[in-house]
Amino acid sequence: MTAQPRQAATVLLLRDGVDGLEVYLLRRTKGMPFAGGMTAYIGGGVDPRDGDAEIAWAGPPPADWASAFGCDERTARELVCAAVRETFEEAGVLLAGSAEDGTVVPDVSGEDWERQRQALMTRELSFAELLAERGLCVRSDLLRPFAHWITPPMEPRRYDTKFFVAALPVGQEARHVSGEADEVSWLTPAAALAQAETGGRPMLPPTLHTLDQLRPFAGVEDALAGSPPEPLHPISPTFEKTPDGAWAVLPDGTRVRLVTPLPH
Repeated sequence: MTAQPRQAATVLLLRDGVDGLEVYLLRRTKGMPFAGGMTAYIGGGVDPRDGDAEIAWAGPPPADWASAFGCDERTARELVCAAVRETFEEAGVLLAGSAEDGTVVPDVSGEDWERQRQALMTRELSFAELLAERGLCVRSDLLRPFAHWITPPMEPRRYDTKFFVAALPVGQEARHVSGEADEVSWLTPAAALAQAETGGRPMLPPTLHTLDQLRPFAGVEDALAGSPPEPLHPISPTFEKTPDGAWAVLPDGTRVRLVTPLPH
């Protein structure tokens, strides 16, 4: 029986580095039930409470995100909030700000913030409760839609994943706080892909392909401006083996070389 894909959000957190655009990558611990040992972006499944209507909001409304991702408004709200929540949980970066003056929260590294981050991860605290206690709103204008991937039907664990790009807010620093990762890195897309090609940094096809999509952008501003303006078409690859290696084949015929074992 084919598993139903779970709604999930993934965030390509970006900054401008010495050598150009850099993206924040985590290497998932080897014992993880999904993509263990793989290098990936921040992200995870939607918590139903992410769609709470009382969450304060600034920026493009859920209807705009629903149009971009081809889903209903409730799901769109859940996805944007999941993207912001997961970024805080896994990197200690909060894409939120004051509901009064529109500023972005400048620093979320104190002990009181850390207690709330931990409570979010254990689900003792909902994202809506965190924002309400702090008088903050979700800043959906700090995010852009970037890609939409659905795990192929043959996989027992499937995700309907919406990919976002976001700039690291001024005054905040990404921190290695995720218990799901044993290494974090800021890398240029080209450097990350070079490491993947030599087998030193295994990645799943969506990570490889989206890194390649980021490669042409000179910096964060270009990447945010270059995000697809049209509704995104979901990608669910098929797989093939040839004498040249193993490939993920996308619906438009694009082939992504795999440096990891084929799904089975």
